[in-house]
Amino acid sequence: MVIIEDLPPMKILTRDAVEFLLIDDDPAITKFLVTYLKQKGHTCEYLTEGFQTAAWLEHHQCDVVVVDLNMPKVDGISLIAFIREMSQNLPIIVFTGVGYDEERMHAALRAGANGYVSKNLPIEQLYCVLSRVLATCQQRARREALAHPHPVLAGAA
Repeated sequence: MVIIEDLPPMKILTRDAVEFLLIDDDPAITKFLVTYLKQKGHTCEYLTEGFQTAAWLEHHQCDVVVVDLNMPKVDGISLIAFIREMSQNLPIIVFTGVGYDEERMHAALRAGANGYVSKNLPIEQLYCVLSRVLATCQQRARREALAHPHPVLAGAA
């Protein structure tokens, strides 16, 4: 469970707008979160069926994927593992309305999720958690890029 009480509002780091992909079967929650993220200046696309993910990712790009664990037809943990196979560096955040289930959260993290957030948080706290997880993922990617620079071809003719 993520407990945040006295955290100040936080901007998502590295740039003003982030491209979110939300995968959740609940239309009310999806509409609410999409509207909120767009009001914050971000781009937010959504899928209501997990099986649509592969086709969407083949034709679109996003900065972070937010995945519901409990969806009909496609298990959220399997979907996380599938997304991770497609992209090793794409941040994946679990978005769940079910009470904290330590076993499911650990399974999601083992499948490749970078963090998780409860749908039950007030929207400002939810946004803060999304921001923090994304910022952590971006910082880790920058550190890895600095630690393992790509070789540069010199003198090629």
